[in-house]
Amino acid sequence: MKKFKERYLSSEIEFEVIDDYTQEWGLSDTEDTLREYLGLNDEEEDAWISIGDDALKEILDNQK
Repeated sequence: MKKFKERYLSSEIEFEVIDDYTQEWGLSDTEDTLREYLGLNDEEEDAWISIGDDALKEILDNQK
């Protein structure tokens, strides 16, 4: 299964789908952290947690 980040960067999905991935992770029995499940690195996760969705989206958009 492709991670959120990989699918977003290849324009397969919109950014807002991150909410669906987060919910799926919460209901799953995976041992992955949310960061791992989404395919984010530490910097991306830190921006997302400390600043919010807009900061993460901007970081990811700069990688497209």
